[in-house]
Amino acid sequence: MLKAQIIPVTSFSQNCSIIWCDETMEGALVDPGGDHEKLLAHVEKLGVKLTKLLLTHGHLDHAGGAADIKEKLNLPIIGPHKEDKFWLDQIEEHAANYGMAGLRCCTPDQWLDDGEEIQVGNQTLKVIFTPGHTPGHVVFYNEAHKVAFVGDVLFQGSIGRTDFPRGDLQTLITAITTKLWPLGNDVTFVPGHGPLSTFGAERQSNPFVSDQALGRAG
Repeated sequence: MLKAQIIPVTSFSQNCSIIWCDETMEGALVDPGGDHEKLLAHVEKLGVKLTKLLLTHGHLDHAGGAADIKEKLNLPIIGPHKEDKFWLDQIEEHAANYGMAGLRCCTPDQWLDDGEEIQVGNQTLKVIFTPGHTPGHVVFYNEAHKVAFVGDVLFQGSIGRTDFPRGDLQTLITAITTKLWPLGNDVTFVPGHGPLSTFGAERQSNPFVSDQALGRAG
């Protein structure tokens, strides 16, 4: 079974997820944006053996802690899509602008493309390319447990900002409606900020991408 625990990190309260296979106790961090000592203390308490670091996109609060953890534990950084390289290369500059010390640029060991699969112990995560918030954003989806780690694509009652460089609102809406909704209304998603929700709940009430807001039949 896939297990997960959410640990908010950085002053942006970004949801970093510790995920692991309870059969092997091998695990990964999804979006280790900062506070790496706090994250590793939780990992140790859970008894999880980290094998990789997964990034949904290149913004500082999602990727800023990856370099420190990679160096400390010799772990590969996997993701996002290569179109987000320019964001990863600017983490330190942006962190300085926000007064967020300790966040670092990083270079993934593996870029990801749509449809690829990642193993975490005996559990499989499917990579879903979801640009719009950033051009290289990806989502990690575990079909067996109907759970998706969606970064800043979708939130309870909202969607990701598209006013950043190379963001695009229509591209984001298309990604949500054509890549995420077909996975099923019963899918629970872990957003990059705020509480969990389901795709079905957002299709009912999200003011940006609900079926009613988009003029679609329910």
